Amino acid sequence: MAALTWPEVGALGRSAVLVVPLGATEQHGPHLPLSTDTDLAVAVCAGLAATRPDVLVAPALPYGSSGEHAGFPGTLSIGQAALELVLVELCRSATDSLDRVLLVSGHGGNAEPLRRACALLRGEGRDVRFFLPQYPGDAHAGRSETALQLALDPARVRLDRAEPGETRALRELLPALRSGGVRAVSANGVLGDPAGATAAEGTALLDRIVTDLIEHAGRWWPVSSPERIRR
Repeated sequence: MAALTWPEVGALGRSAVLVVPLGATEQHGPHLPLSTDTDLAVAVCAGLAATRPDVLVAPALPYGSSGEHAGFPGTLSIGQAALELVLVELCRSATDSLDRVLLVSGHGGNAEPLRRACALLRGEGRDVRFFLPQYPGDAHAGRSETALQLALDPARVRLDRAEPGETRALRELLPALRSGGVRAVSANGVLGDPAGATAAEGTALLDRIVTDLIEHAGRWWPVSSPERIRR
């Protein structure tokens, strides 16, 4: 979308689906880039756009609600209230010219603001939905996310710095996480163990997530136009 002019966007008509990648700028251990969640959201949206003729991908929003990662240099969080407001105003603006908006978040911490924003917007009669990828594996910066980033851009993964963090089950860590954030349970910011991650594993995970999104989008908005929209 960012490469188009306003007349080009206008020519697409109101029936296009605006897909907005939502991420975060937060620590992902000593081996993964701060943009990991945003990178995933962008890749998933691109995967959807490659299979549907009616998708327009917006520029990514790289900041989210990441307060649980406070204390790690580089984490930039705008908090839940600010994120909710941003999403509400963004979607109100988007629905001036497009009827359908899909928010795709690569960061689980954005879930509550997403739910509240979508509930408010749908209460206003706007067709806005959200998607949070679900996949198995470690909670944060472990094998799954390392594999995904290896599939997306291996040059940005510092495998020589990869190390295990807190490997206990998330349910055991929740009390400490809620009271003190990730820093309270993991000195290096990793919740899991990245050992054994491969690009092939990441590609399989990404395909699974994209397939899930395609199925969800098809249930919400069946494809009707044979024409391909430029991205």
